[in-house]
Amino acid sequence: MSETHTVSEEIWIPLKDGTKLATRIWMPACAADTPVPTVLEYLPYRKRGGTDPRDESTYPVFAEAGIAGVRVDIRGSGESDGVIDGEYTPRELSDACEVLDWIAAQPWSNGNVGMMGISWGGFNCLQVAALKPEPLKAVISIASTVDRYNDDIHYKNGTHLSAQLSWAGTMLAYQSRSPDKALVGDSWREMWLERLKDEPFFMEEWLSHQRRDAFWEHGSICEDFEGFPVPALVIAGWADGYRNTPLKAIEGMPATAKAMIGPWIHKYPHFAWPKPRADFHAEAIAWWKKWLSDEDTGAEALPQMRAYILDAPRPAAWRDRDPGYWVAKAHWSTPSEDVFSVGGTGALARGADGAGVGDLFLRSPLDTGIAAGEWFTLKPDAEIAGDQRIDNGGSLCFETAPLEAEAVYLGAPKLTLNVACAADWENLAVRIIDVHPDGTETRACYGVLNLAHRDSYAEPKAMPEGMAEVTMQLDAMGYRFAPGHRIKLALSTSYWPLILPSPEAPGLVIDTSSIHLALPELGAHERITVPEPENPSPLPVYEMLAEAETRRTVVRDQMSGLTHYRIYEDTGLEVHPTSGLQSQEIRNEDWSIGTDPTSSRGEIDWEIRVQRPGWETRSTCRALMTCTKTHWQISAEVVGYEDGTEVHRKSFAQEIPRDFM
Repeated sequence: MSETHTVSEEIWIPLKDGTKLATRIWMPACAADTPVPTVLEYLPYRKRGGTDPRDESTYPVFAEAGIAGVRVDIRGSGESDGVIDGEYTPRELSDACEVLDWIAAQPWSNGNVGMMGISWGGFNCLQVAALKPEPLKAVISIASTVDRYNDDIHYKNGTHLSAQLSWAGTMLAYQSRSPDKALVGDSWREMWLERLKDEPFFMEEWLSHQRRDAFWEHGSICEDFEGFPVPALVIAGWADGYRNTPLKAIEGMPATAKAMIGPWIHKYPHFAWPKPRADFHAEAIAWWKKWLSDEDTGAEALPQMRAYILDAPRPAAWRDRDPGYWVAKAHWSTPSEDVFSVGGTGALARGADGAGVGDLFLRSPLDTGIAAGEWFTLKPDAEIAGDQRIDNGGSLCFETAPLEAEAVYLGAPKLTLNVACAADWENLAVRIIDVHPDGTETRACYGVLNLAHRDSYAEPKAMPEGMAEVTMQLDAMGYRFAPGHRIKLALSTSYWPLILPSPEAPGLVIDTSSIHLALPELGAHERITVPEPENPSPLPVYEMLAEAETRRTVVRDQMSGLTHYRIYEDTGLEVHPTSGLQSQEIRNEDWSIGTDPTSSRGEIDWEIRVQRPGWETRSTCRALMTCTKTHWQISAEVVGYEDGTEVHRKSFAQEIPRDFM
């Protein structure tokens, strides 16, 4: 144990209904004499055999600064009692409020609690804050969303993200893991069998809500930005799917939110790629000491927006460090627009009065999009979008002449155009691309839209006869196009496997004279320095009994016409040096599509081990999705094994009508 703090996993938090939640607590030594502020992170990802490395990189640093850290497994995960009932459910958030009250009532607590987290924890800290629990005084939310329908892993502007099935399979696998018998004792087997028996397949619920209805409004804090009560530091990365939230937060709640957007994937900023990283520990400690202890740390005076401007990064097998620079805007305001249209030669040019080249028909090959990367990026490799020339053959492209001067943008681009569709709807994908002088192409940002959702995500409607004007807001960008580079606008009706195809994939007629692209100019700003962490490798390294492995491949079968996009991830068999717990996760995904949109198929297989010498639990999970023109067909199976013997098997199967999806 450190002289500055202690670490304990021997405390459970009791809830009113008798459920006990497992904790890991980092307690400053000074708390014995003086109550201290506390930071809560509340997740279903297992504090033991799950998030240990990142927890151990951060909470000891907090404790040394006099801030207690409480890491809690939500109901039905890790060593906590019960069974999970869904994602960001009322029960989950209610349990969190009880946890906050428990922390505030402890003799070592000064009564002020902050919540933080990335992804699930970034979501629920915002959602819990919106409920206004008295002890919660501030949050730090990383890689999260304020709009669960349009900016999460399920749907995006009415399109169906393939990541929805992937994530459903992931959560089925995660919740099938057994508790650690060394921590919970003889009750471990009963707890595990209860989970295997009662855990839901989240996809069934998600796919039953294909419109932005009350299900998605719950937990979407954009429904009442004005009621958000506490200061929020909102952080994201340009290489992640959750890049929009900091911008939406400061636009929706300018009095309480501060934004930071780096070049990063879906990781904490002090160990994320691509570099440069940010000294998250110093940022967080200053934030907590201001809002939980009322110390003058300058946190309240932070610029409203700090962003890293990417400066022509090149696609690569591993993006270690992206070129660019940090800027700050003390007060965010709606950016000025740099407007482009399509001229009579087919070139993209500044100005809104393009003559265009007439009406063009676009029906992209269904496997257009294999260079899109992934929605949910955990490594700076093929998970980040690659060279965009791969997808251009299936796209309608317009590009500028080489730029005579730099063009720098920060914000969310907007595209307006007139389109016609012979069916009820079609998907439209839009990419803004940096064309390097040697022809290499980097995607600066993108957007997707199910055209049935062009006017309303809650009440989609079929496309009319003839042309319809459509306006799309693309994902936010922070990007410098250098002199000599070109800006390219690429349109496609497929962006697979990132989004799944419409049932008929009829294609679109596009009026090129109507194309109006507005890019958000950086405007007035200050160049700043964001300190990087002193430790270049802040995560602890554990012993590996089996090495990790990653593969990503695209295979085209010229005989069958099928394209397969395959993902293989093996974490290796890891041993925690203190608890001795061994854990391993293996994931296989196979996405395939042919020339018929109803050939779309996704299959996710997981195998997870939780073990110690002489004791082994293993679970296997499979999730499958196919479709017809009228229905989605989903199925799943989870099997549990104890010391190699099957102890439980459960199957799910459902056919769900497609609802403008």
